[in-house]
Amino acid sequence: MRQVFLIHAHKDLDQLNALVAQLCDPDFAVYVHLDRKWRLDTASVHPLARQVEPRIDVRWGGYSQVQAMLGSLRRVLAAERAFDKLVFLSAQDFPVLSNSGLKRELARLEGRELIEATPIGPGGWRVAFRYQYFHREGGGRAARYACALLNRALRLAGRTRRLPGGLEPWGGSTWWSLSRSCVAELLAELDRQPALPRFFRNVLCPDEMFFQTLLMNSRFRDRVFPNNFRYVQWPEGGACNPRVLTESDVERVVASGAHFCRKLDHAASAGLRAQLLARQAREGNAGPCASGVP
Repeated sequence: MRQVFLIHAHKDLDQLNALVAQLCDPDFAVYVHLDRKWRLDTASVHPLARQVEPRIDVRWGGYSQVQAMLGSLRRVLAAERAFDKLVFLSAQDFPVLSNSGLKRELARLEGRELIEATPIGPGGWRVAFRYQYFHREGGGRAARYACALLNRALRLAGRTRRLPGGLEPWGGSTWWSLSRSCVAELLAELDRQPALPRFFRNVLCPDEMFFQTLLMNSRFRDRVFPNNFRYVQWPEGGACNPRVLTESDVERVVASGAHFCRKLDHAASAGLRAQLLARQAREGNAGPCASGVP
């Protein structure tokens, strides 16, 4: 069964190319969206990667992240008429499993949607403020002032923003693996309900609730397996960014049962990457391009 990998990248060309090279397989297709801010020679990206246009200037915590995702997904679906899963990755991810191992695991999970999904609210993930008040990505002083006035008016009135159409809010990790039929239906729903993307333009970190909310309010919710099979190490103290993994993490990574691990840095994670490649080579299933970039 064909699998598609969509990678969003904003830095570390060597790490990106190592990831793409490892996914070199006749049953895999690899697409890459390059952040428009990233000044690089696009010809230096691994030739296996199909580059997605247009490039979006992606800003952390803003709707531009969702905008880049939607543009990439539409590009992939237009080009790929038949596949099982679309696996959404950061360029700082790396496979824990060999390509053969990934195929076996994705085949085992065929018919399931692999996404972290937690209800947002008092009994779940306490981040309702992200959508209940207006958040502005960029903009000048006037735009920020208008946003602050709107939020002050909401608080004085004892009101909050609500999702369009009475949708229940759900959230989780940005990174997931969804079936082609699921992605296609979610995009079609957005076309039918233009109020949804308009609403999310003023949400903080919308990439961590946009697809969860759409999916968990759709007929695909019963297919959700609430695990994205990513190994991540969060520092203590509530840091916003995962810790960069190193060779000392290899046993925990392998024992986790994850398909991918993150975050990797090409230099700092060189030992970890080498260990993972060595384990995959012992299986005889390492990606045929993984030893170097053509």
